Order: sequence, then C-alpha cells, then structure tokens
Amino acid sequence: MDATDGINNTNTADDADDTDAERERQWIEKTLERLSHSPFRAKFVLSSKDRAYARAKGEVVIASHARDMLRSRVGQAQPEHDGRQTPWKGHPVFTAQHATATCCRGCIAKWHHIPEGRELSDDEINRLADLIMAWITRDLTAHPSLRPGTQTNGSTDSQPNKRTNDQRNPQPGNQPTLF
Repeated sequence: MDATDGINNTNTADDADDTDAERERQWIEKTLERLSHSPFRAKFVLSSKDRAYARAKGEVVIASHARDMLRSRVGQAQPEHDGRQTPWKGHPVFTAQHATATCCRGCIAKWHHIPEGRELSDDEINRLADLIMAWITRDLTAHPSLRPGTQTNGSTDSQPNKRTNDQRNPQPGNQPTLF
C-alpha cells in the first residue's frame, strides 16, 4: 500500500458535485452561445407581460413550470402534435423553449443531440429546463426592472420627478431584480 493512499486522493462527493455543476454551467454557456448564432433563435425576447409574470412568480415557480411543460409537451417518445405543440407566446417558458430549441423533439434532436422516438429521461428534462432558466435569466438581466413602486429614475410612481432619500441612499428594495 502506498503511503499517500487516502491523502492525495481525497476526491469527495462534494468535489464531484462541483465538477458536475461546472461542467453543466459550461454546457449551458456554450449552448446559449451556439443558439445565439441562429437568426431564428436569436430573435426571441420575452414580452413585458412575460417578464412581469416571471418576476411575480419567481425563479422556483418558473423552473417548476419549465420542467412540467417539457415533461408534458415534449417528454414523451411520440409527443402529440410534435412540431406544433409549443405556443409562441403566453408564458415565459414557451418563448424560452423556442429560443433554446426545446420546443419540439425535432429541435431537441437537432440542437441537443437527444434522439427522437424515446421518452426524455428526468436528467434530460432537468438539463433542458436549466437551459431554459438560464435563457430567461439572461433576458431578465438584459431588461432589468425595479421593484414595484419604483421607476428607472428611482422615483416612486406618486412622485415622478422628486429626488428621494432612497435615490441618494439606495436600499435593497430599490435595486433591479431578476426574479
């Protein structure tokens, strides 16, 4: 037995989780970059209404919706109305599905190399949902919103042009928010 056994080879489950998380983050970044070069995919942005909905519901709820919608709309081996099952608007996840090529099994096969004709695994659904959430987060970042009751100039709705103490000394409640 080598004297270094157990000392230098101390790979823990946490180290593996960190490596997996980093690998996943890199996959998401590379995939979003690839998708951005498609004129069709790059044209999608969330509507103001969808941004407001995403912010009102929060990241956890929207992520849950993404997983549920993927599972019910494209998760089966032969989804009903495949190629036409994802609406163009009406929910932030729908828009994000088109932007991330997770809208139908044909797009999933072409862009994400997950073959058609078999059910998506839970890991695949989770991975695609993470991609959708990263895209939604990017859209919300590109279109920041202040918390309710404030405008971009820092004034409240009832005092449109008056510089407030909150504007001079910003508090967490007046900072841009994603979700």
